[in-house]
Amino acid sequence: MIAERLIAWQQRHGRHDLPWQRTRDAYRIWLSEVMLQQTQVATVIPYFTRFIETFPDVAALAAADVEEVLRLWSGLGYYSRARNLHRCAVEVVQRHGGRFPDDPRVLAELPGIGRSTAAAIAVFAYGARAAILDGNVKRVLCRHAGVHGFPGERAVELALWEIAERELPADGIEAYTQGLMDLGATVCVRSRPLCKACPLADNCRARLDDCVADLPTPRPKKKISQRHCTLLVVRDGSRVLVEKRPPTGIWGGLLSLPEARVAIAASDLNQRLTAEITQRFGLRVGPPQRLAAFEHAFTHFRLTLQPVLFDVQTACAVAEPAAQWLEAHDVGDAALPRPIKSLLLALSTPIRV
Repeated sequence: MIAERLIAWQQRHGRHDLPWQRTRDAYRIWLSEVMLQQTQVATVIPYFTRFIETFPDVAALAAADVEEVLRLWSGLGYYSRARNLHRCAVEVVQRHGGRFPDDPRVLAELPGIGRSTAAAIAVFAYGARAAILDGNVKRVLCRHAGVHGFPGERAVELALWEIAERELPADGIEAYTQGLMDLGATVCVRSRPLCKACPLADNCRARLDDCVADLPTPRPKKKISQRHCTLLVVRDGSRVLVEKRPPTGIWGGLLSLPEARVAIAASDLNQRLTAEITQRFGLRVGPPQRLAAFEHAFTHFRLTLQPVLFDVQTACAVAEPAAQWLEAHDVGDAALPRPIKSLLLALSTPIRV
């Protein structure tokens, strides 16, 4: 059993002053757990603080427009989390009277809350005895128990869940759970783990077998596909044309620069882009200017984005319903994907290259 050593270590060396600690408020705990999915603590803290200031409780979040939620989430990535966050808040208010359930199985049925996140909420908010298995915990358990095989494979994941359940202590569940998280985040890290500082090192199977660097087994390599798109940077003085993306898919529900529909390899690309802007948006523009292309990596592919700048010569109403004008001074607070926001912030008012 690892619980006794882990609890003692956490009490002396673990993290105790994070903004979502020292509370039984299930709302704050839930919000932090969702934000921490695939995101580091240092990145999450300012977002968590802004969310709590804007939406102090689940009722306030449920009453908000999803666009406002996405705006505050902008830059944190994995935007389906933000949409599910809002859906979950609405469901908690409508189906559970504004109180998060204390049963991990019921929590896991809410939007955006899986088995591990549900367990963490139940542990920290209600003292429930439940096992977690996030990425950091998988790494700790894989190494300590010497579990080989990619943790994303069903059989390996089930084996890890069995270990996680078996190691649960009868007492001190909060310190134990936080200790697992802290150990994986600060000591049993992916590369160059601090094994000499680990309270579990004495009987760590990976250390004894000299295979710490090999565990967890990496994801089987897949060929990363490469995609390309042309971004239309249409400016009219101090404002730029943006459009709301579909609710699902890449950057779902966010504002972004319009993507050209014409194939990037077209021989008469500039002429066709100019015609497309007129047809789609009812705008006559001057000659195009290519800005520096840049790349953005998603989980399963890399996207090369080629921005092309146009100045409006004849201003008129935007024809496409999803499109709107965004003033340069509003870019910083707009619900834009991080790479698009970075591009626009690099341009001044009036927007220049």
